[in-house]
Amino acid sequence: MAIERWIIAGLGNPGRQYEQTWHNSGYQVLDRIARQQKLSIDRIRFRSLTAEWQYEQTFCLLLKPLTYMNLSGEAVQAASRYYQIPTERILVVYDDIDLPLGALRNRMGGGPGTHNGMRSLISCLNTQDFPRIRIGIGPKPEQWDLADYVLSRIPAESAAEWDKTLNLAAASVCTVIHEGIESAMRTFNKR
Repeated sequence: MAIERWIIAGLGNPGRQYEQTWHNSGYQVLDRIARQQKLSIDRIRFRSLTAEWQYEQTFCLLLKPLTYMNLSGEAVQAASRYYQIPTERILVVYDDIDLPLGALRNRMGGGPGTHNGMRSLISCLNTQDFPRIRIGIGPKPEQWDLADYVLSRIPAESAAEWDKTLNLAAASVCTVIHEGIESAMRTFNKR
């Protein structure tokens, strides 16, 4: 039996100044998985930081694009071509301002919304039919500009709730790979 291959792409921006920001939710989920699995996402390939993860009988490439958010699709496209991974096995994890803080939405396909990283992915992959996990970071406070808010640091008073959200999102990744997107939707789309 051929081993199934997946790309798990966590969207974010490289650099210390972005590490603990809302917009780096995808990076943070991959870092959580790496910590749980005792992996280091530190190999530079496909203009990304990567790690190979054997999850049960599945090969997973954890991928954190270094292209900055707006060009994320270029990195994911390069990896998917190299490994010949079809788009239905490219799981993208990213922040969503349109969901309430801490909510998770697993789904197959859909448009980019206001997210430039997703716009890049859809353009480069030439389809919007790939699974994704959206992590709620909203709503944006009225007095904030959207870019300033998503690039702001996660406040200390949200740290405990955010930690739970990252654990749930990491568990959701495992469910998508092992049981499918529908199972993840039933389990994690409740909040």
